[in-house]
Amino acid sequence: MRAVPVTTDMDGDALQADDAWHIARRIGLFTLLRDALMRFRYGDGFSHARGFALQLALAIVPLVIAGSGLATAVGAESVSQVVARTVVAVSPGAGDQLLADVVARGPAELPEEDGEPGDSRSENVGELAVAFGLTTAFLAMTSAIAQLERGTNRIYGTERDRPMLRKYSRAALLTLTAGTAMGVGLVLIIAGGPLGDAVEDVYRWGDVAETIFDILRWPVGLLAMLFAVTVLFRYSPRRHQPGLSWLALGAGLTVVLWLAASGCVALYVAVSGDFSDTYGPLAGVMALLLWATVTGIALLLGVAVAAQLEAARAGIDDPLLRDADDDGIPDELQPDEPAGGDQAGPERQPVEAVGPAPAACSPCCSCCRTAGA
Repeated sequence: MRAVPVTTDMDGDALQADDAWHIARRIGLFTLLRDALMRFRYGDGFSHARGFALQLALAIVPLVIAGSGLATAVGAESVSQVVARTVVAVSPGAGDQLLADVVARGPAELPEEDGEPGDSRSENVGELAVAFGLTTAFLAMTSAIAQLERGTNRIYGTERDRPMLRKYSRAALLTLTAGTAMGVGLVLIIAGGPLGDAVEDVYRWGDVAETIFDILRWPVGLLAMLFAVTVLFRYSPRRHQPGLSWLALGAGLTVVLWLAASGCVALYVAVSGDFSDTYGPLAGVMALLLWATVTGIALLLGVAVAAQLEAARAGIDDPLLRDADDDGIPDELQPDEPAGGDQAGPERQPVEAVGPAPAACSPCCSCCRTAGA
């Protein structure tokens, strides 16, 4: 994989959107997408997308349960009911009612013991469970952002990530900023319809308010997703990135791909009658993993487009290193060969005799004396 050099404009400033459109028109959209897909593939994008998807799924489930438990703990049980109804609406399979029951129930009541009221013990255990769930979700999402950094580095041709402390500190900060914006966008776009219906059923906010919410959730959700993806593109790779407007091209493509892929996953789950029957109570978890995988692929494909666009501006049209003999090892990484081809061996050095030198021969005849002279 050819590394993408850091490029700027003639004044030394960061590249902007007008530069991106100029380069895209010059090389052609088809060529750009073809080379970006090659960069994604040889940068091991699918493996990094799967790793990101696993951590994302591990963050979503405890976050939903802990968030509902937190609402119950502070007395906002109606919020817990909204979350539970939304989970039922977006989850395939009747078995996901079990998850909804867990979400809506809140902290479990414990039997009373001598000297300690049952309500107090239940409240303490519930608070610990909520804190543990929120901590687990935060750590899992931080790990997902760190996995995204590794994927973006490989696609850009950077072989080493940041040192561990810097890497995970930055990932935690991105989780609180870009991760929060991405969560808002995901909820509004993916679960906005069921969420609005649940809020209407619980709070009775009226048809006018529900209509306004259904209209506004799309632009607000898309803007939140675009902002989150652009920030991730800017601060995840270990390199100096172009301006946000330049990266917005790849981020916009990511959002479009993500919308199309999410729609395909939802359509597949809806029309496939065997999906819920095959996975049973795990149908919701399997759908979540499938959706998280296509989300990771869309993110890293957008990164590949932004990387290849910058590489093309620097004059690097082929994202791969030259491999003339097609042995899987680039020519510049091949060990040096001796001069004279494969058949020529190393130059032989004279071998010194081991042991005492032979005694000098004394001339014994006239021939020897003549030869010696």
